Amino acid sequence: MGESPLFAPDFAPTCYWHDAVPARDIAGDGLPAIADVLVIGSGYTGLNVALELARAGRATVVIDAEAAGWGCSTRNGGQVSTGIKPDVDELVASHGETRARAILAEGRRSLEWLGDFIAAERIDCCFRVCGRFHAAHSQAAYDKLARELDRRPAGWEGDRFLVPRKRQKSELGTDAYYGGIVLARHAALDPARFYNGMLDRVLTADVTVVPHCKATGLAKDGRTIAVVTTRGTIAASTVIVATNGYTGTLSPW
Repeated sequence: MGESPLFAPDFAPTCYWHDAVPARDIAGDGLPAIADVLVIGSGYTGLNVALELARAGRATVVIDAEAAGWGCSTRNGGQVSTGIKPDVDELVASHGETRARAILAEGRRSLEWLGDFIAAERIDCCFRVCGRFHAAHSQAAYDKLARELDRRPAGWEGDRFLVPRKRQKSELGTDAYYGGIVLARHAALDPARFYNGMLDRVLTADVTVVPHCKATGLAKDGRTIAVVTTRGTIAASTVIVATNGYTGTLSPW
């Protein structure tokens, strides 16, 4: 008997989103010697902070080890949620009740902000508030969702509601899970279209974007920070590391 294939017959090695919006590998300018602000990482975080700073008059440079947007910013599922990874109990244990609820409220505001940003910037990325069903893989998982729902911050009524297993088919058309929760305000977008829109606005704001320029070292040099890269060294008054899971050993933090 032969081995089972690792991938399905219709497996594609490229991201689905790029079927309609091809990945952009901009040439980029050469690396300047100095900048007010150097942003390491050209994902959503890096581009957003660069856009804000450039519009505020700061000479801003963005570098990335790969092509612009190569990482998670164009290769995610497109879900836009209010979610904070730790649950309510974890947040309360770490930060206390008041601060925990403030953190959860910040997640809600982040979704509202994104909708406002997309509208203000007129980014065509199929953004819509369509809701989301979070399925429970076990009875214990369903019970945990129910407990978390009871502890939602005041004013969140109507944002979410439980769907027991006996009514689950009306949401999903399947009995495979143990019920779940509907998150009515969660949204979706096309990540590649959204990223392209952000990149266009960053370039229009005169941000210098240098792809294929990996940062390999940071060193304080008087009042500036010298950043060593594979394309030379740049000195900046402020350095923002926006590389998330790709940071590696660049920053000990």
